[in-house]
Amino acid sequence: MSSTRTLVRGGLVVTAADEIHADVLIADGRIAALAAHGTAAAETWTADRTIDATGKYVIPGGVDAHTHMELPFGGTFASDTFETGTRAAAWGGTTTIVDFAVQSRGHSLREGLDAWYAKADGNCAIDYGFHMILSDVNESSLKEMDLLVEEGITSFKLFMAYPGVFYSDDGQILRAMQRSSTNGGLIMMHAENGIAIDVLVEQALARGETSPRYHGEVRRALLEAEATHRAIQLARVADAPLYVVHVSAEEAVAELAAARDKGLPVFGETCPQYLFLSTDNLAEPGFEGAKYVCSTPLRPKEHQAALWRGLRTNDLQVVSTDHCPFCFSGQKELGRGDFSKIPNGLPGVENRMDLLHQAVVDGHISRRRWIEIACASPARMFGLYPKKGTIAPGADADVVIYDPHAEQTISATTHHMNVDYSAYEGRTVTGQVETVLSRGEVVIDQREFTGRAGHGVYTPRSTCQYLN
Repeated sequence: MSSTRTLVRGGLVVTAADEIHADVLIADGRIAALAAHGTAAAETWTADRTIDATGKYVIPGGVDAHTHMELPFGGTFASDTFETGTRAAAWGGTTTIVDFAVQSRGHSLREGLDAWYAKADGNCAIDYGFHMILSDVNESSLKEMDLLVEEGITSFKLFMAYPGVFYSDDGQILRAMQRSSTNGGLIMMHAENGIAIDVLVEQALARGETSPRYHGEVRRALLEAEATHRAIQLARVADAPLYVVHVSAEEAVAELAAARDKGLPVFGETCPQYLFLSTDNLAEPGFEGAKYVCSTPLRPKEHQAALWRGLRTNDLQVVSTDHCPFCFSGQKELGRGDFSKIPNGLPGVENRMDLLHQAVVDGHISRRRWIEIACASPARMFGLYPKKGTIAPGADADVVIYDPHAEQTISATTHHMNVDYSAYEGRTVTGQVETVLSRGEVVIDQREFTGRAGHGVYTPRSTCQYLN
């Protein structure tokens, strides 16, 4: 931990709640004080290091609550390790990730969690926590959920998709939800009707429809909406809160909005790919569309308006990346001739903060809403606030100096994720991360990486702060 004092002077501090021209004093890895720029209080501060943020935003480090580093999938592994993935996150202004530990079928939650602790330990450039994927809901794994909540693993992901791999049936889902209703955990749901999708996959392949675009066609928006509706009703029966991950379809947003209108503790996340990409990308010529294969899939462009509206009305609360990169060469190519064998996932952990700032420039969201959906809400949702997600006395000094006027072109030739393509190749955005502090330590200094593997520490989480 840093024992030096750092002063960030002259910037516009933007949090979910406020915008204020203020100087920020950092001591011992935490925010020590804020004072309006030019006031007597601020003028008396001394520091070992002063960062001039004039003309820049001073924002909390991003919290990406949905990443998959080194995830095993479809006979291969996500191409970012905890080291490369967290370094790329830092470059993009994200200072905390919450990744997914995986329980394998027939094994305990503890074994899965310990394997992920081992992967991440000593390798992360920024702080990290874990959710737990439940692949095998039974008496012993239900009991283990209670122990994990006590240990700071306070959220559990279940899948209505991927039969034979991660899939849980409605009875298993109900049991897990009933357990979380008593232990304070939050159930995260991949809501797609995987049983029906598998039928459509089989039928498409039998018709010779093998190219990447058919991935989007078989994973129907209606089957996302149906599963979202079913998850909500099961959560109501269990009297449990629900967080639906990677919402991509207008019809699914409508299900969440209807539940929230009833006052139910139902939450939704979307991802940059659904806000900025579409089925046009999946239909790119040759095998190029494979780069954009993820689940839930990209939707036709007309769905984007509903997602932006959901973010403005707070029917969607969080934008995470679902960062799960596979190289085009040698990994995505496993699905040549059979779209169902293309590993599912896109790279994005480095691009999220910039793409969402572009949304501010484009008038989709306000500056404060940008910070809310990218920093504060994910921190609150997953029990990290106010340690993470804000700039306030006592918070960890996870601080980003952000240049709102810099223009950059997103490209695989310049990104830091360990993957051979960019989902946003050639897109020009306004705004760029300049300097990043993680717990007071400068990890990106004027667009130079100065961090190190092992600086990032495991961060236990309290339960969802929207329910307290």
